[in-house]
Amino acid sequence: MSRIKVKIKAQEGITLPEYATAGSSGMDLRAAESAIIPSGERGCVGTGLYFEMPLGCEAQVRPRSGLALKHGVTVLNTPGTIDSDYRGEIKVILINHGKDEFKIEPGDRIAQVIFAKVTQVDLMKAEELDETERSSGGFGSTGRK
Repeated sequence: MSRIKVKIKAQEGITLPEYATAGSSGMDLRAAESAIIPSGERGCVGTGLYFEMPLGCEAQVRPRSGLALKHGVTVLNTPGTIDSDYRGEIKVILINHGKDEFKIEPGDRIAQVIFAKVTQVDLMKAEELDETERSSGGFGSTGRK
């Protein structure tokens, strides 16, 4: 498994993310502030963390399965992309699909972060594209008939 060096700055009293097990892909992000997200509404919650990633790396903010299953709370723009040149506070946009309001306290685990390598491409304008078996078949076109 390859490792990437990422600098992290944290506000006073904030717990740094860490891998829970040797096989974990993501690290938990914790709330740095209190918040209440009413049923059917969304909110943005700060983590008190700031990353400095090398060029060619991104961070992806993803939901926690336990929050989704137990409370109907998930990351709205999943995965949320944090670019290598962003230096602001990492914030998580959550939406509450549950029936009850969702209360968040500092230190609560609200999402997870996965770091990934990024490949940039050079787009080449073309008048035609090669045909394939699927071609322009869209949603559900490769499913059962």
